[in-house]
Amino acid sequence: MTMKKGFSMLTAAILLGVSMTACSAPPNTVHSVDDLNNKTIACQLGTTGYIFAGDVPGATVEGYNKGADAIQALTQGKADAVIIDSEPAKVFVSKNKKLTILDDPFAEEEYAIAYAKDNEELGQKLDEAITELKNDGTLDAITAHWIGDEADQVSYEAADIDRPNGQLVMATNAAFPPYESTAAGKVVGIDPDIMQAVCDKLGMELVIEDMEFDSIIAAVTTGKADVGVAGMSVTEDRLKNVSFSQGYATSTQVIVVRAD
Repeated sequence: MTMKKGFSMLTAAILLGVSMTACSAPPNTVHSVDDLNNKTIACQLGTTGYIFAGDVPGATVEGYNKGADAIQALTQGKADAVIIDSEPAKVFVSKNKKLTILDDPFAEEEYAIAYAKDNEELGQKLDEAITELKNDGTLDAITAHWIGDEADQVSYEAADIDRPNGQLVMATNAAFPPYESTAAGKVVGIDPDIMQAVCDKLGMELVIEDMEFDSIIAAVTTGKADVGVAGMSVTEDRLKNVSFSQGYATSTQVIVVRAD
């Protein structure tokens, strides 16, 4: 490049630095729940965070197919904050030091298994299995493999038993670690492990179908899947279409922002 007289390399470097700064994400302006008012909030479509974000006064809610896409929008400055489950939030923030999680929780929730409204027989069996797994410590043991300082991400090993009662098709969205993600072409995480343990109790073979999160309820209502298990909490809207088992895990919706 030919430089005009008086246009030094130093000047060029300064201008380049200004250009790069102008393209970077703006500074964080969200430091508490109240700061979300009138801001742009990114969420995964169909999630509890997406639903709850709609109640924030004056906020613009942008929906994304994956939590990772919402996080990317935040890093690029297209959103002021992301509302998402605490455990996936920890995973995303651990991989990006430019992000942080606010101390203020956004909402508390409990995860449950969705099933068709006309299939109360299955609902009763799910509840019985979950109760047994809670009482014998299996649920706690599964969670400990995926959450905490000593988590080793070792999947639950299916019992070597006969499975005379057919298949149980589980609809999920494998983009929500540590509840579900993919590894070596297989869906792994807390939810697949819990459902495998449930199927051990029911004498059924677990089949997992990975799909977009906001397609899960429709898959259950149309019979394409027997259950929906994807870190899914009970809401009034969802209860219009499906029934839910008792809760099997509790979680917190948190606010992810750019680090100051």
